[in-house]
Amino acid sequence: MNGVHDVGGMDGFGRIEYEANEPVFHEPWERRVFGMALTGAGVPPKSLDALRHELERLDPLQYLSSSYYERWLARIENAAIEAGLLSRDEIADRIKLFTTDPEQPVPRLEDPERTRQIAHALRTGRPTLRRVRHKPRFAIGDKIITRNLNPRGHTRLPRYARGKRGVIVAHHGAHVFPDSNAHGLGENPQHLYTVRISARQLWGDTAQVKAHVHLDLWESYLEPDKA
Repeated sequence: MNGVHDVGGMDGFGRIEYEANEPVFHEPWERRVFGMALTGAGVPPKSLDALRHELERLDPLQYLSSSYYERWLARIENAAIEAGLLSRDEIADRIKLFTTDPEQPVPRLEDPERTRQIAHALRTGRPTLRRVRHKPRFAIGDKIITRNLNPRGHTRLPRYARGKRGVIVAHHGAHVFPDSNAHGLGENPQHLYTVRISARQLWGDTAQVKAHVHLDLWESYLEPDKA
């Protein structure tokens, strides 16, 4: 979707600062949020694409002013509210409780089988490769133009790469189509390609001559470059 989360290729966000020996988690609460996200925090199971779309729907000011795991926590809170599990008042009351008494014990649920399932998922990932009957529309070396799409929902075609000329450099078989999967409309697998687009095609004559960007794009994002 077109939103504040789609910052690829944009200016004005300052220099990227690299932290030497950066830890996995900067604060203990980030570890907890990561665990909550893995267990689902009581919310009915959703696809990874749907979870990404929930992040995209955060208020723009909240999104830009939040750290990585603050966004995750906000997504979990919103999902719990939308599912009817909690209200904003209940969340606020619990925050007040722990602010007043930080030593208040946190409820725990021991579920060894669920722990085993999560550990297995982390090791094996979530494969999205699928079998389809239709043949790929494009081949390696084909010249294409990315479509200028402006969807209201989730998409993996970034704004800065729409309406640009490129070349197919790899074909990865058919994979789950995120644009439909994010909204519960089915996996609708499509052929997935790696497309090479020159930096000058993306950002004009001031970009480096020999620089390129490689993007993994689904078939419906692409049209043949008849020029």
